[in-house]
Amino acid sequence: MAFSLPGERSLAPATPANPFAAFARWIAKAQAARTRRAALAALLDLDHEQLNDLGVSRDDIVAALASGAQAGPILNAARARSAYA
Repeated sequence: MAFSLPGERSLAPATPANPFAAFARWIAKAQAARTRRAALAALLDLDHEQLNDLGVSRDDIVAALASGAQAGPILNAARARSAYA
């Protein structure tokens, strides 16, 4: 009988080979991306003063749209920059 030490185990859990579950995860990711794009597009509808109150600019929003899933950190960094300006 072989004992496995904690350092010998894989850090990544095994992914089940269920195609339905994989398809469901893909659908969930697509819906999240669409929701994120819609929220960022809604920010573009705000005027300059409202965006300034939020601490972001149109350029920051366009950069967040272009980055895809990394929109949150981009907008957080923009807000942090404007807080100290």
